[in-house]
Amino acid sequence: MDTIIIICVLTFVIHTTETLSYALRFAGVQTTRLAVALSLSGVVLLVSRTSNLIQTPFTGGLIDQAALSHTDPGWKLHLIIGAASLGTLCAIILFPTFVQLSKRLISHLELAGSIPKMIRSAVTPQNIRRVHHHVRLPRLASLSRFRIKGVPKRLLLLNCLGTAIYTASILSVLYASLLAPSYKATVLMSSGLINGFATIFMTILVDPQVALLTDKAMQGQASHEAIRQMYLWLMISRFFGTILAQFLLIPAAYWVAWLAPMFQ
Repeated sequence: MDTIIIICVLTFVIHTTETLSYALRFAGVQTTRLAVALSLSGVVLLVSRTSNLIQTPFTGGLIDQAALSHTDPGWKLHLIIGAASLGTLCAIILFPTFVQLSKRLISHLELAGSIPKMIRSAVTPQNIRRVHHHVRLPRLASLSRFRIKGVPKRLLLLNCLGTAIYTASILSVLYASLLAPSYKATVLMSSGLINGFATIFMTILVDPQVALLTDKAMQGQASHEAIRQMYLWLMISRFFGTILAQFLLIPAAYWVAWLAPMFQ
């Protein structure tokens, strides 16, 4: 049980940080310092990548234990995806606060000139005590103005589907290794193929549209409110993508197990 808790916590961190990268982008739009914001989002995503590096061996160990004890780890994998949903939901709630903090980080980076110097100047006991001044909770008035108008529905559907594939892919492959133990190496090596497909899918169909809509805001062709709603809808579509991943997990595992003999 300790292992599953560690995996869920790391999964929570991964999806929270990845989703909060939208807040950094929006802060970049508001401050007209998008390039600086993107460099900072790389640092935030580094936290996600590091958590992923730590999480992966633990998840593999979970599957190995299930194979040795001849138990079904399906419920544990569903629990991990549930942690991804909670992490995404937490990011949505923290979005207003993180936008304010991101503005401060952008200004600190401009003054410091480098990320190490920024960390030394920004992460001080005095500044940490002031963090509560930047806390912003979602307001009912903001929710009443929340509309999908101006955000392409196809973009949201694609983002939802891409997130679902990305969230479920590795877990489905690990589960498939139990379904087809004779082809375990083949199954495990297919994880890169599935994840690569999700990456290409997001890079070609989702990211360019988000970039174009963001550029419109930078050029004054779209309001900041419209861009804020776009990022919020993207985060919401990510949340529903993690929900969809719950339904893809087992069918995708059986599909991978069915495909494995074809590579022999």
